[in-house]
Amino acid sequence: MSRTQRLVGPLRGLLVAVFAALVATQAAVLPAAFARMADESPDLAPLRWPLLVLAVVGLVCVEAVIVCTWRLLTMVRDDRIFSDHALVWVNGIVAAVAGAWLLVLVAFVLLVAAEGLVGLAALLLLVLLVGAAVGLLMVVLRALLRQATELRTDLDGVI
Repeated sequence: MSRTQRLVGPLRGLLVAVFAALVATQAAVLPAAFARMADESPDLAPLRWPLLVLAVVGLVCVEAVIVCTWRLLTMVRDDRIFSDHALVWVNGIVAAVAGAWLLVLVAFVLLVAAEGLVGLAALLLLVLLVGAAVGLLMVVLRALLRQATELRTDLDGVI
């Protein structure tokens, strides 16, 4: 068993822990946080529900990335990662990252319109920049996987 295949188990354990934490955050932490925000900042109270919905759906996008990663790890474990089927899961990751980025953009616009570029809006701007970098990185990694898949197919044809 290769070192990469030995890492699949612990990585899956971490993915389960992150997934559980995200679900707990969606169910308990976010509603309480946005309720407190509405109580402490009455000018932001009308944004409580729209921002809560955006945050919950954004975390669903992160959960989708975890599910796609899980499937890719299965393919790594079974030595099937260099196939066109893997690209389906990578496309899922790219789509989820893009969806989450758009949700953060909407939240950013709502907050800037309500209070200007301060506090949470400034943090969301940073998240937008990091999200754009992650999205572009995933597109590059997708292209590398496609090239590696084509090379593997060519090698299999020669052998």
